Amino acid sequence: MYDNSNNEGARRPRPRFHRESAEQVARPRFTRDGESRPHFTRDGESRPHFTRDGENRPQRPQRPFGGKPKRNAGVYSGHKQQVYREQHEDLTKPVRLNKYLANAGICSRREADDFIQAGVITVNGETVDSLGAKVLPTDDIRFHNQPVRRERKVYILLNKPKNTVTTTDDPQERHTVIDIVRNACPERIYPVGRLDRNTTGVLLLTNDGDLAAKLTHPKFHKKKIYAVTLDRELDEVDEAIVRAGVILDEERVIPDALEFPKADRRHIGLEIHSGQNRVVRRIFEKVGYKVVNLDRVSFAGLTKKNVGRGKWRFLTPKEVNMLHMGAF
Repeated sequence: MYDNSNNEGARRPRPRFHRESAEQVARPRFTRDGESRPHFTRDGESRPHFTRDGENRPQRPQRPFGGKPKRNAGVYSGHKQQVYREQHEDLTKPVRLNKYLANAGICSRREADDFIQAGVITVNGETVDSLGAKVLPTDDIRFHNQPVRRERKVYILLNKPKNTVTTTDDPQERHTVIDIVRNACPERIYPVGRLDRNTTGVLLLTNDGDLAAKLTHPKFHKKKIYAVTLDRELDEVDEAIVRAGVILDEERVIPDALEFPKADRRHIGLEIHSGQNRVVRRIFEKVGYKVVNLDRVSFAGLTKKNVGRGKWRFLTPKEVNMLHMGAF
């Protein structure tokens, strides 16, 4: 037996017992002859290491690199990077020059118009200064005599923290969302829509201008879900007013859903598709309440699950396809 007299803090090994023995007698690891105890089958027969023909018993096939495959392995791997190219691009379809420059990451469409009017853009060796000019993907387009190449598409989901401005450049030099994802990719990306400085939660950043316009335009009705905390409990009368809709900027804004996820009426779950500025805060200000905490938990079907506050991740190919198809 195990002698623990000289090591009182050591853990005693668990004894091994015979299954069919009435008494709990420890089963030795070796036979009385000193040989290794053989393995037995369910019928009680010794299981040989070789087949009856004398050949090695076939082993169960091993997984490559050993162990079980990790769940969602490689979804956010560096190999994929969740960066996408236009796979079915029509090379014969002309596009506006400012859109082409924006998709190439040179600047925004508005800035591209200024560059076009300044005469610094050439197409096939000729200067273009018309704002409505269209080009083909196969044209030789240059910006300050440097060739313009279309960028890879990048899609990043950020769990925005507080005290962060949703902009690409802040004149007051405050902390921006771009500062958080600055080292994520070499491409120039933009936030899709805006969140207030102290509003937290899901924010999408991308250089896909077409998708950004699709997600922010009111006619596409992309829903957003917010977790709202008020300064006091919402009265039933005021709740009825909010559900019926309030007038903001000469437009009636009606929530798609309003729930109370907790026991009190200060914490509210609000689903809405309006894209007005500060729409949630203004809704409750209209009925005399102040929003003390606002967190966007879902945007166009994207959630911040497994993404910590102030952290980000690349979208999966499935998520990008769903956004393009409008399936969310």
